[in-house]
Amino acid sequence: MRQRLLGRFTLTDLFAWGIGGVIVTMALWGTVATLRSGMYSPTDWASLFIFGLAQGGVYALIALGYTMVYGVLFMINFAHGEVFMSGTYIASYVANAFDRSGFMDRHPVIALLVVLAVATVVSCIVAALLERVAYRPLRRAPRLVPLITAIGASFFLQYAFARLFGSGMKRYPDVEVLSGSWQVGQLKILHMHVIMIIAAILMMIGLYWFVQKTKTGKAIRAVAEDKDVAALMGIDVDRVIVITFIVGAALAAAAGVLYALYNKQVTHTMGFIPGLKAFTAAVLGGIGNIPGAMFGGLFLGIFESIGPSLFFGGLGIPSPSQLKDVIAFVMLVAVLIFRPTGLFGEVLAKKKA
Repeated sequence: MRQRLLGRFTLTDLFAWGIGGVIVTMALWGTVATLRSGMYSPTDWASLFIFGLAQGGVYALIALGYTMVYGVLFMINFAHGEVFMSGTYIASYVANAFDRSGFMDRHPVIALLVVLAVATVVSCIVAALLERVAYRPLRRAPRLVPLITAIGASFFLQYAFARLFGSGMKRYPDVEVLSGSWQVGQLKILHMHVIMIIAAILMMIGLYWFVQKTKTGKAIRAVAEDKDVAALMGIDVDRVIVITFIVGAALAAAAGVLYALYNKQVTHTMGFIPGLKAFTAAVLGGIGNIPGAMFGGLFLGIFESIGPSLFFGGLGIPSPSQLKDVIAFVMLVAVLIFRPTGLFGEVLAKKKA
């Protein structure tokens, strides 16, 4: 299609900016209408913020797996959502067994640690098998080939779990120690939200320390910079790549257990939407950038929680929270159009150039 240059911009650029301007104008209009209506109190906004932070912590933990694999292999592991699902799904059998026997109520900390350990082991095994069977033979192939393979692996895992364990919903037990809330003035803070936020932040800090300070972390960074040179320096590239997949899978398993304990259910498709949201968070922060993925996940969770009520509440739209997925994916498209390197990705892009 013929494009006429207008200064530094093409007609396509101007069209994209025009669409972006319309979206921003509508968001501002809705925000002003909502704030003027007074339909939400400061307590309501605080509740939405806390929920968004807890939700964003889960997105961030999953997003770290996407961004680490991309940083090392320059591929998007679209089966990562199923890695998130697999460990949590299998761990549901252990959690329900503990619940039926009463062990969960008598020793909740031990029971939850065992559930987390089972989820982590299963997710790590699935991730390692994906790397060895599906991705390693295609490491030198054009980028489109492993991308299609990752999508195929995602569907394979979904349908394999549906056929092996049934397509119905699996229940996650209620854990008494995690239920309840604290009352701070008029604000009610759920115990589970606080646990999700603290656990996510601690794991993100732990990952950052691991990558920056440990010998294995330095090896991961060296492989991400140049695999051939890293191999010449004596680094076992295959081993480092497997470790990268396993670390991302462990974080996804922890996120899956937190997600299941909050939602009280798991299905064979539970990784699809959170996986896409986490991918959005990784792109938002800058794919391949670990701090960017952390920030992107937290920001997306908060934005997705507050955005529907803020943008649509004052416009008379019923149940604006049902539009949260729309907001998340509009943000993904906007980032890809206006800042493809993400909010923190430009430094990484310059470093690799």
